[in-house]
Amino acid sequence: MGSVKDLEVLEEPTDKKAGLGRFVFSDRYSVFDWGEMPDHIKNKGRSLCLIGAWFFERLKGMGIKSHYKGLVENGQVRSINNVGSPPDTLEVKLLRVLKPRLNKGHYDYSLYKTQTGNFLIPLEVIYRNSLPPSSSVFKRLNNNSLKLKDIGLNKIPEPGQKLENPLLDVSTKLEEIDRYMDWKEAQNISGLTDQELSRIKEITLIINQLITDEVQQLGLQHEDGKIEFGMDENRQIVLVDVLGTPDECRFTYKGIPVSKEAARIFYRKTEWFKEVEEAKKKDKVNWKKRVSSPPPPLSSRLQELIPHLYQSFCNQITKKQWFNVPSLEEVMAGIDEALK
Repeated sequence: MGSVKDLEVLEEPTDKKAGLGRFVFSDRYSVFDWGEMPDHIKNKGRSLCLIGAWFFERLKGMGIKSHYKGLVENGQVRSINNVGSPPDTLEVKLLRVLKPRLNKGHYDYSLYKTQTGNFLIPLEVIYRNSLPPSSSVFKRLNNNSLKLKDIGLNKIPEPGQKLENPLLDVSTKLEEIDRYMDWKEAQNISGLTDQELSRIKEITLIINQLITDEVQQLGLQHEDGKIEFGMDENRQIVLVDVLGTPDECRFTYKGIPVSKEAARIFYRKTEWFKEVEEAKKKDKVNWKKRVSSPPPPLSSRLQELIPHLYQSFCNQITKKQWFNVPSLEEVMAGIDEALK
């Protein structure tokens, strides 16, 4: 079970053969690495399931492999064009998750040097088309963990600045707190060849362009997003998890976040968030134990609007009316007002 979706294992993966599983998308959500938040977002799970399936099927048509097998309806695996009511389950091939060993506060990734295939690559690849005010890039530039030359700029960027070329960033995936690093370290810990690393970057740019083109038709800006990869039995790179959704990407409509960023904006104004930030500074591994208070619920207005955001986005990106909700334009106007 994860913070936002559950995994049903039908067949365990081995080092020689992929397993089989099902992602059951829930209405839970998570922000700031906290895990399940107090409110649930109605039909978020079904929306994300459909959006993910739609993009996986588009990418398959472009020759890009993934672990996606299909949507599950009444126990049957079907394509998005062959399901009736909105499903909440994807069937996927399962790869092994090889967790690095934690030794005296440091993670040991040496086991990846010996693997040939059938494993999750322990990286999260982030692409950035612009730098919204809340982008982690500003924080990293301020604390000198990121240099201007790393992002191809010669002066400090302005909040909201659009990038001439997409910036590719990378972080850990299997550590207690996601940790940004340079591509040299990313390649080293994951045991990737130069060719494999180049292919990951190439696929990332292709996906970024596809998502950008699709959401522009909805009047949205595609600010940034994240992608996860694995190696199949033949050590071919495959897409894993899910992509293209408002949880994996940051979209904006006239500057308003079309994602759970709306919830992040709400929580950044709370005392709970301040406590979380202080706890992470003191203990990067067991920080949650230092947070004494639980997160408060969202405002009642956001509890109504954020579910509509997911459902409306799903309707419009897949070009099918799965949910009876207002248009995305109407929903975003309401969220803009609620966040003021």
